[in-house]
Parts: sequence; structure tokens; C-alpha cells
Amino acid sequence: MPKNIIKIEYDVDGLLEEGFVEIPERELEPWGPSYKAKVMGQPLVRVDGYDRVTGKAKYTYDITLPGMLFGRVLRCPSAHARIKKIDVSKAAALAGVHAVISSHEATGQEAAVFRKELNYAGEMVAVVAAEQDEIAEDAVNLIDVEYEDLSFVVDHESGARDGAPKVRDKPTRGRTRVYPNRRSHPRGDVEKGLAEADVQVDMAFRTQVAIHASLEVHGSVARWDGDRLTVWESTQGVFRIRKQLSQFFQIPETDVRVIMNFMGGGFGSKLGLRNHTRACALLARKTKRPVKLMLDRRGDFVSTGNRSDSLQKIRGGAKKDGSLTALHLVAQGAVGIGGGFGPGRLLRQLYRCPNVRTEETAIRIHAGPWAPFRAPGHPEGSFALEQVMDVLAEKVGMDPLEFRRKNFADRDQERNQPYTSNHLLEAYEKGSKAIGWQRRRVQPGSDPGPRKRGLGMAAQLWHSGGGAPTRATVRILDGGKVEVFTGTQDIGTGTKTAVSMVVAEELGLEIHEVQTTLADTGVCPPGPSSGGSLTIPSVLPAVRAAAADAKGNLFAMAKEELGDVEAKSVTIQGKEAVLQPSGKKVAISILSNKAGGPIEGAGSRGPNPKGYSINSHGAQFAEVEVDTETGLVKVIKIVAAHEAGRVVNQAMFENQVEGGVIQGLGFALLEERVMDRETGRMVNPNMHDYRLPTISEIPEIEVIAINRPDALANNVGAKGLGEPPIIPTAGAIANAVYNAIGVRIAEIPFTPERVLGALEKERKEEDR
Repeated sequence: MPKNIIKIEYDVDGLLEEGFVEIPERELEPWGPSYKAKVMGQPLVRVDGYDRVTGKAKYTYDITLPGMLFGRVLRCPSAHARIKKIDVSKAAALAGVHAVISSHEATGQEAAVFRKELNYAGEMVAVVAAEQDEIAEDAVNLIDVEYEDLSFVVDHESGARDGAPKVRDKPTRGRTRVYPNRRSHPRGDVEKGLAEADVQVDMAFRTQVAIHASLEVHGSVARWDGDRLTVWESTQGVFRIRKQLSQFFQIPETDVRVIMNFMGGGFGSKLGLRNHTRACALLARKTKRPVKLMLDRRGDFVSTGNRSDSLQKIRGGAKKDGSLTALHLVAQGAVGIGGGFGPGRLLRQLYRCPNVRTEETAIRIHAGPWAPFRAPGHPEGSFALEQVMDVLAEKVGMDPLEFRRKNFADRDQERNQPYTSNHLLEAYEKGSKAIGWQRRRVQPGSDPGPRKRGLGMAAQLWHSGGGAPTRATVRILDGGKVEVFTGTQDIGTGTKTAVSMVVAEELGLEIHEVQTTLADTGVCPPGPSSGGSLTIPSVLPAVRAAAADAKGNLFAMAKEELGDVEAKSVTIQGKEAVLQPSGKKVAISILSNKAGGPIEGAGSRGPNPKGYSINSHGAQFAEVEVDTETGLVKVIKIVAAHEAGRVVNQAMFENQVEGGVIQGLGFALLEERVMDRETGRMVNPNMHDYRLPTISEIPEIEVIAINRPDALANNVGAKGLGEPPIIPTAGAIANAVYNAIGVRIAEIPFTPERVLGALEKERKEEDR
């Protein structure tokens, strides 16, 4: 057979099967289900954990350079305004101030950042660089601006009306997107499917605007050395930022270096270049000194992105045997001054259904921009779809879990192609057993007393396949230590540890013998941005390939040096290379001297297999208690059963799932951007008024790892896990709330007011 077609083992519902897959000629044989890992899968402590918990880790906020100035931002107080007059003279004259940039005299690149027409409350008006942060803040307050207030809208219903005030056209990737931006995805014949149904539902659901609320705010440090720019950035994509800065300043990419040592969360909001970074670099160029510009919490909340809200209207139908016949979604949501919107993909993919149509409309309003937010679209879509699934199950007289099993999709419904693996049924089985699904009340709301308990569930899928291009370099040093370089980021998820584990696994080392360097465009080969659950499945195969290449080079040199023609492999033992099976040894220093430096290997990530969809799957089960007298919803327990291919590190797997569940709980119960419709301002742009889960709200979380290496996906067998855990949480909680009180609540967050209002409405309808 051609050498780029190999025979592999892969897992199908716990049974090993054999198949063939096309891979690049130099690709490695995958670590399949039968591979006995020594390092991979272990609950190892993170390699940078000590630095993070002791304060040794240097985040962007911690960067201090000689002669560094501090930047501050003046923001627009109006939702939509035109600058009539701006006077920066008082600010510029303040002792310690070195530069002020605004639209007043902005030309060229500055004019692209500082606009005279402003489209949301919080948009950048001017920036100041000063000797001290306090001086910069005082200077900002001395800038006098006269605004002409213009009409505005801050909700998608108003923005969708004819004659609504327009939000500026903003070119995206070289083109201008027309808003409202409408997308339609049809499959089959929805009206025919609904006509064939024995039961139907027609429901509407609402989800709120949510803020990323990263622990570390956005910020930059910029320094020019002649025409060369170095930026320390809190970012999820150092190479993307390098490219965008190169384009903005019209300088070669080789003259831009971007570094991200440590990061305190981004969740999608730090994937691209933002105006505060452009402004920081402009200030540094103007003053010829390094400048640090870190946003305050208000600026971070109003200007760096959010999850769009949604109004979702779903019609669905099913036959008496539980088979879905049709699903139809009409949805719209606000994307601020621009961005994407799409809760429909989950509905098109998750369950087997012959007739599906989704119609999604993104609407601009005068508010901060949309930004990708951990599984963009899916938590919103899950909240609506999973309640529809429960309602249909109730109408046909089926248990919700059995209804989902009945409509299990063994292939990608949207692309009509097989999955590399799908272990959702196993997640159903293990998750339902862990929560005690048999305890679920058949009659919702029948729990006696004012405090009522209920159980609910929801399922999940996410495209977790990763892909090319990603490159890595591995160096074997004289002392037997190993260095690895790749241009991705560790955004707090443990990527550095995962990379070190793969190299240690491939070379037969302990993890402490591997030194990993990430997120520095000056020393690392190109890597992907860390978003969309793409990091692990994109980077680890390239890293493994680089380690194998270095090992192969070490083997070839040792074999030549020792003249061992019978040698089959090589191991690293301390400072020596040991040939097998003879056991002959040679100092690595001798080989590196012969090579003129460390023994190096290079690797890259090949393409995904053709004709397959690579997704992660999972299910969550929630137990809640609802106090019908106060309206308070308390989540008692979440069981989260997820499959993402090979478990790279058991502890990190559990950390990732727990974090996603907590974020999903906040989405379901607490978080909500509140806008003042009279002024167009966000009224809760701080950690006090924008409520996030605290330890008092966090329930017991039981994580079940469905450890099924996916040999079809890549040579490591791992898939991404960043997005999946947040997706089904709100839907599972919503179904549990209904099971507890017998009243369906179609809007989140589930505040006490909404719960009590729904109960009161139900009582009034019963009294009629």
C-alpha cells in the first residue's frame, strides 16, 4: 500500500476496531487505544504551578522596563456621539505627562484608532502617557471634550426595527459586513417534517449578554528599538497579534516581536488585536520610551467583548416513538458594534433529525463589541434546544434520557460524514448513574414542601479537531535535558505542562527533564492561537513529531559514532545516549560537539483525515433545589461526563471541566450585563455589581473522564476540551428547575424575581 496510508486501531464504543487512514509521509503512528502510556494521562502537577501560586510568574501587568511610562484611556460617556471639540492642552501641560493622543490631531494610523464619531459608551477618545500611573489618570481627567449626542439603540429588538439608528460600518478582514447579518442553514423540508410529527412544540427562549470577566484585565507593554517593535501582551495569539501589528504599522513581521509569559484568562476575548494595544504602541513610538497600558476593570468590561444575547424561537416535532421529525430555529441577537452570532450549530448537529432549518440574525447596537466567548453560540443554543428536547420527550411520554438516546446521531448531521469517534452514549450511561437519574420525579413539581428538588440533563458536542499549520522544535542538550519551543500560548489551561508531557513520553524522560518555551514570536516557530479548543489537538501532534525527529537524529548519530549496525532504538539515560538492544553508550556531549550544537528535531502538524468530523461529546446532569417562597435556585450537584480523546493529564482534565461548569453556572444563575436604556451605558461594569459565582454558589462537581484516545484525529489521540464543559450546564440546570417546580422558565439568568414571576404566572393561569 502507499506509504502515506497506515493501518490504525480506533475505539468504537469501547471496542477496538481496525481501519486505514491517510497521513503525511513523515507522520508518526498514532498513540491509539492500545498504546501503554507512561507519562500521558497521569495527574501530574503543572510545571509552572509553583511560579503561579508564589507570585514568581510575570504577567503583562508585572512587566517593568527602564524608563517606562504609564498609559491611561479617556472613554466616551455617550452611547453614540460626535466629537465637536477636544482640548488636550491642560493634560499635555501637566508635569510628568509625555504624550497625549486623540482625534484632535490624529492622522494616519492614529486616525484609525481615535475616531470623531463614537459608537458606544466606553469607546476610546484619547490616551495619555506619563511618568506615573496616577499622573496619567489626572491628565485624562483634564481633557475637555464637547460631544454632540446622537440617537442610539442598546437592545437587538430596537436595533432590528426599520429606521433604527445605524452603527458605523467596520471593515472586517478587508471587507465590510452588512448588518443585520442574516444566515440560513436548511436541511430537508421543515414544514413537511412538522406535518409528519405526532407532537409539536413552539417555544421562545432568551439568553443575556455575558461579559468574559477574565481575572487578568487586558493590557500591553510596548517598546520600540528603532523601527523594531516589541510588545508584551496578555493575548491568546502571539503570532496573530504580530501579524496584525505588522499590518497596522506597515512594517515587516520580522520587525515585530510579541511575548506572553503568563496569562490570567481570556475565554476568547484576547484572540485579536485591540485598540488599547495599538494606542500603547503609538504612545511608545511618540515618546521613544516603553509604555505600559493596562485597562481598568470598567474599561475591560465595556470595550473588550462579550457574549451576545439571544432571542430563540424553536418549532420542533417528533413521532410517538420519540423520533425527531423537524427542528426549526429563528434567532436574533445583539453583537454590539460588530461580530458574529450563531446559536444554531448545536441544533443542526447534536441530534439525528432529517429536517432542520436555522435562521440567525446578528444585529448591531451601540454597545461594546461581540467577541468569541468560550464555545460561542453553543451555551445559548443548548439552553434552548435542551429544553425543547425535554418538552418533546414529555409530550410523547418518554424519559428525557431515553428520548436523547433514541435520537443519538452516530454521524455529523450537518456535514453528513462520520465522526472519528463519538462516545456520547457512554457519557449518558456513566453520568446518569453518577447522579442517580432513577430518582428523577416523573411528575415535575411534585416534591412536597416549599423547597423542591429536581434533576435535569443536557448533552454537548464541539468541533475539537485542531489542525495545521503548527510547528515545534526540540533540542536534546549535553546534560540529557531537553528544550522544546512552539509558538502557542498557555492561557491558564496547562498547555506548557501538556507539551512537556508529550516530549517526555516520546523520549522516555521524566517531565522535569523537559523545559518548554511558549508564546514568544522571537524564539518560537509559528503556532496557533489558543481558542476554539484547538490548542491541544493542534500543538501536541507537532511537538511529538519534533521529539521523534530529534530522537531519530540522536539515534543516527549514536549509531554512526558507535558503529552499532544492529541497533534498533535509542534511549536517553542521564547524559548518555544508549543504543538498544546492545546497551552501548555514548555521551550526548560528544554527539552534540560532532553536530556543532544540540541535537535538534523539527515537527509540524499535518492535516486532519479527509471525510471525517472530529468532535468532542459529553453530557451533564444537574440536581437543583428551588425555594418556591424566595425564588432562590441552588445547584446541589453537577455530574459532567465528557470525552475529548486521550486524557493528557487527569488533574488538568478535571480542572478544565470544573472551570467550565462554574462558568456555565454563572451564565445560568447570575451573570448579566445591564444597560441603562436612557443613557446607553452599562450600569454594572465591575466585579461587585456584575455577579460571578463565589464559593457559596459552587456545588459538588463530579467529573467523569471518558478516556478514549482518538487515533483517527491525530498522532497523540487527544482532542480539545476548552469549550465543551460550559456548553450543557445552563440547559441541564434549566431542565432540573422545571423538574423541581413544574414550571418552564425560558429566560436566564434564573434570578429569584424570574422564578417567582413564573410561579405566580402559573398560579394565575391555573385559577382561570
